[in-house]
Amino acid sequence: MIQKIILSAFCYFFCSNLAMAEDSRGEFTDYLLELQQKAIATGVNQLTAERYIANIKIFKKASLITHSDESQTLEDFIPQAVPEITVSTARAMFQQHESQIQNLSRAYQVQPRFLMALWGMNSRFGQRTGRFSGLSVLASLAYKGDKEAFYINEFIAALKLIEQKNITEDLLRSSSSGAMGQMQMMPSQILQYGIDADKDGIINVWDSMDDAFASTANMLHQQGWQYDSTWGRQVKTTLMLDPHLLGLQTHQTFPHWQAYGVRRFDGTDLPQRNDMEVSLIAPDGSKGRFYLTYNNFRLLHQFNNSLYDTLAITYLSEKIKQ
Repeated sequence: MIQKIILSAFCYFFCSNLAMAEDSRGEFTDYLLELQQKAIATGVNQLTAERYIANIKIFKKASLITHSDESQTLEDFIPQAVPEITVSTARAMFQQHESQIQNLSRAYQVQPRFLMALWGMNSRFGQRTGRFSGLSVLASLAYKGDKEAFYINEFIAALKLIEQKNITEDLLRSSSSGAMGQMQMMPSQILQYGIDADKDGIINVWDSMDDAFASTANMLHQQGWQYDSTWGRQVKTTLMLDPHLLGLQTHQTFPHWQAYGVRRFDGTDLPQRNDMEVSLIAPDGSKGRFYLTYNNFRLLHQFNNSLYDTLAITYLSEKIKQ
């Protein structure tokens, strides 16, 4: 009798889970048809949309990568994210490719150290360019519903890369968050700013260092990168600050931050200039580090969802400069 009850319970849960899995697959199939229609509505050829959407499978590991360890502080994170081996590798790589990178730097007015830091932190110097089907990842992220409109746009951009930029479906590989290539750009960024720097007929940000660096530098330049400026600086506060002032959404001049009690890290006054929009961030709260960040930092931050990760990039850029 007990065995029958256990067997019945097992069958019930197994069949229920199987039915839920089938429903999930069915719902995803329906969702792909919606994506197909949205892609066609934006100008993607119907045959292109039908052909590539037919190959898409739900990718359960698709996820938006964020810094999630709330117990960790920048004091712990930075040395782990940028160990000395990463710094020495970045310097060695820069020496190896200096002429190439300097030429790109002059052409697009982006300092070499920032390009090297992005390369090192985003793909471990070209070793992690993405290994999953980009279309499947992006469709799955859109289906999950978090930032759905964003990922629908990226999915459509990926289809346009295939249709307009001679990029094959096999080449269109991504991380589990949908970012692609040696600099981990999103499809819409590649579509808008991609450069075929090595002149082989393909914007190959996965295998071509020239294309990856030129595309990234072109994007930063077009978005307003300031060649004669840096990313920001660590500071200290001398007064209690309204928490609403913190964050990249708040822009103030140096004199305004000076009036709020913000000083250079050594305690001296801030620059007396009114021509820059500056934000104050404190990723670990009022008891942690404070940074004044500039426009270049905001542009670097688009590569990551975490201030921790962006600060790791700026930290490496400083180490490369030394």
